[in-house]
Amino acid sequence: MATKAYGAYAADKPLEPIAIERREPGAHDVQIDIAYCGVCHSDLHQVRSEWEGTLYPCVPGHEIVGRVTAVGAHVDKFAIGDLVGVGCMVDSCQHCASCDEGLEQYCENGFVGTYNGPTPDAPGHTLGGYSERIVVSDKFVLKVSHGVEQLAAVAPLLCAGITTWSPLRHWKVGPGQKVGIVGIGGLGHMGVKLAHALGAHVVAFTTSESKRADALALGADEVVVSRDAEAMAAHANSFDFILDTVAASHNLDAFTTLLKRDGTLTLVGVPEHAHPSPNVAALIFKRRSIAGSLIGGIAETQEMLDFCAEHGIVADIEMIRADEIEAAYARMLKSDVKYRFVIDIASMA
Repeated sequence: MATKAYGAYAADKPLEPIAIERREPGAHDVQIDIAYCGVCHSDLHQVRSEWEGTLYPCVPGHEIVGRVTAVGAHVDKFAIGDLVGVGCMVDSCQHCASCDEGLEQYCENGFVGTYNGPTPDAPGHTLGGYSERIVVSDKFVLKVSHGVEQLAAVAPLLCAGITTWSPLRHWKVGPGQKVGIVGIGGLGHMGVKLAHALGAHVVAFTTSESKRADALALGADEVVVSRDAEAMAAHANSFDFILDTVAASHNLDAFTTLLKRDGTLTLVGVPEHAHPSPNVAALIFKRRSIAGSLIGGIAETQEMLDFCAEHGIVADIEMIRADEIEAAYARMLKSDVKYRFVIDIASMA
């Protein structure tokens, strides 16, 4: 199927309208007409070859929502007209230990990304959600229960939402816990919303006093400007869990010392170069941990979407047209967005 998309033919070329081919749905496939696609910072890194291994043409996009327009003969979980989503994965080996446990994001043979992943379909790698439609295995399609009027703001849940939900759930965040969220951006604003909805006492950490009001509005109980040494010291040894969403290199000791005994600092942001080595003594003498977390598996992502629908949670977004993507990238580099851009795919017409 001929499909309109926005993509790039080289790292130094801008995103532009291109024509791509989508396969006809197979027996286990779902065809989706895309309504909205979120813009993730990883899209920019990949399309500009700031991460190794970019294949061209590159069509980014892994925060996808839309409607089912066709299903394969053996698909029984979805029907034409259903509201659905697709996140960061469209396949995995389905037989390793991680896949058997519903942790496809840790597939020991490597999951297939929604874009830039290997596929037998032309051109030999997956093409993402900056496009009119997509065809995906039913195992990697998710049901969306939010109202149609919320659909655009649901799109970022497929990456930013699950990236923060997965560690909050894994470390059993809930009532009675004091939880920190470091960074109030595309990931961090979702972390604050979700941790608050899970019943934790939420402290937002930001380098900017100007974000205090925003963080409180998102659901934070307290806001700490991390450059204020006195304010940081007042929270020493008091956190059960801290989620660090910052994608820039920074001193982790400032946050590990805020953890209680047995507390965990979990990183979900990948910095441009390594963080300074942490103070090992601060870990040893309180049995503290520094951990990492990726996205979530399909079952966990569905759990997150259902939870968000039940609690009325969506991302804070700014809608853009397809021909504004390059301008949005430039603004992302300056952190000039609250808090996620979403492409109106109808603007490709």
